[in-house]
Amino acid sequence: MLIRSAMVLLFLAGVAAAQTRPATRPAKTQGELEADLSTMLSGATLEGSFTSTGAGRDPRRLSSDKYTLGAVRKLEGNSWLISACIQYGGRDVVVPLNLPIEWAGDTPVIVVDDLTIPGLGTFSARVMFFDEHYSGYWKHGERGGNMFGVVRRAVAEDSGKPATQQRFPATQPARP
Repeated sequence: MLIRSAMVLLFLAGVAAAQTRPATRPAKTQGELEADLSTMLSGATLEGSFTSTGAGRDPRRLSSDKYTLGAVRKLEGNSWLISACIQYGGRDVVVPLNLPIEWAGDTPVIVVDDLTIPGLGTFSARVMFFDEHYSGYWKHGERGGNMFGVVRRAVAEDSGKPATQQRFPATQPARP
């Protein structure tokens, strides 16, 4: 009991100390955060896994998914244009997506409700991006699940630095 109490006190002391430390870097402006998001996602590939829940589904089973992005740019308000090649359910669909992105402090979150993606169906989702990773929840009809993975940034072949050029036109129609 004494050891547990001491551990709780040490934890609380650590929390208190962390709250009084000054930030190690200045907070970014909203414009800087948005520019960073565009740079991170433009030309990147999201590679990860998803689970599926619903009738007859095992929510512990992981399936692979992959999204290859073209240009990512802010439109107006919280709307962003993201050109994406979505590999899902044995299909490969290229579509420009107009997606709302909300901000939880410095963390961008895609928030969609009943968004119809041509060739794939209607989805709702919450997907956040942090430190070159993504994580979230998706829903498609009676099915849903978790999704997570890494953001693999495009690299310019001659420089070794992230490339932001798009790999395909943002207006390319969906493939059936």
